[in-house]
Amino acid sequence: MEPPRQRNTFEFEDGGFITLVVVITVAFAFLLAPYFGAVLWGVIAAIMFQPMTARLSRRLGGRANLATSIVLLGLVAVFVVPTILLGISLVNEATSLYNQISSGEINVGKMIHDLHAALPSSVKRFIAQYGLSDFTRMRNEFGSSITSSLQGIAGRLLTVGQGALSFIAGLGVMLYLSFFLLRDGDHYGNLVRDALPLHHETRDSLIQHFLLVVRATMRGTVVVAVVQGLLGGIIFSALGIEGALIWGVMMGFFSLLPAVGTGIIWVPTAIYLFATGAMGKAAILVFCGVFIIGMVDNVLRPILVGRDTRMPDFVVLIATLAGLELFGLNGFVIGPVIAALFMAVWTQQRDCKRSMAQAAGDETAGEANAEAHPS
Repeated sequence: MEPPRQRNTFEFEDGGFITLVVVITVAFAFLLAPYFGAVLWGVIAAIMFQPMTARLSRRLGGRANLATSIVLLGLVAVFVVPTILLGISLVNEATSLYNQISSGEINVGKMIHDLHAALPSSVKRFIAQYGLSDFTRMRNEFGSSITSSLQGIAGRLLTVGQGALSFIAGLGVMLYLSFFLLRDGDHYGNLVRDALPLHHETRDSLIQHFLLVVRATMRGTVVVAVVQGLLGGIIFSALGIEGALIWGVMMGFFSLLPAVGTGIIWVPTAIYLFATGAMGKAAILVFCGVFIIGMVDNVLRPILVGRDTRMPDFVVLIATLAGLELFGLNGFVIGPVIAALFMAVWTQQRDCKRSMAQAAGDETAGEANAEAHPS
């Protein structure tokens, strides 16, 4: 039988097939768009916990289905159920806080007026110099913005019934996908690895870096956010500050932003407490904010992230903000991962360029050596 003919030229049919691959891939991505978040978190769960599933499967004598079920039930118990309960509690507290503001039990305007009255004269003159002395207008606008924000959160109670089916469907897709990726992650990973049109060394290096970045990002953001938000909520609750759960969740969210972080929440609160005469509470909040909440980020994040995936803070900040803007809450993972892969690709390009230059230099040196010492 005659062997297949080898082709070394690019033909028109090859271009047509590449176009077909691109079009079908884009169409499939468009098809998955309604469940983008579910697919994303299913893939992240597999990346984070597939090694654990494989080890558990070996200990159970190769019973992969049992090992995957145990890991998946653990993920539901540790992550899914607490997140749902937190969301319910958050909506309830936002509703309660909104009702207290609407009924006048919490007077935001009076709080701003008391803050203005407690300011030193020099600060008041500075404020007046820059045209910020119209506290009546500021008080009304600030109070209305807080009220409308809380009303928006509370209003989600009315849409729970409408969004319940979509949420359950998304959660089901995520768990279903996670099961198969946790059980057969190596198989699907090899399929993706073999299909990538890259040189073996470049492909393996980028895949390894991608997995490393995803795991480090999840450890360095989610864990730190949960710890800082939990500590912030406990501290606010102990100090008797209204809406401690809401402030704790917001601190956890803002902890995703480097440099500023949780200070966006606790610093203005401490200033207000100082200005209104609550010196003891203010001092406690400043101490806890700097030496407890702040130290979590300084100590825990480097341990969880590691040096291999450390990026400049300005890159992380811009990538996180851009990711949140483009992809919503999912962007706090997507943004830093894209930025890290961008840096990895260009680092790979630099290394390839250096290797080629070094090889060319060695070849030139070899030719010069041969000319100087002919045999």
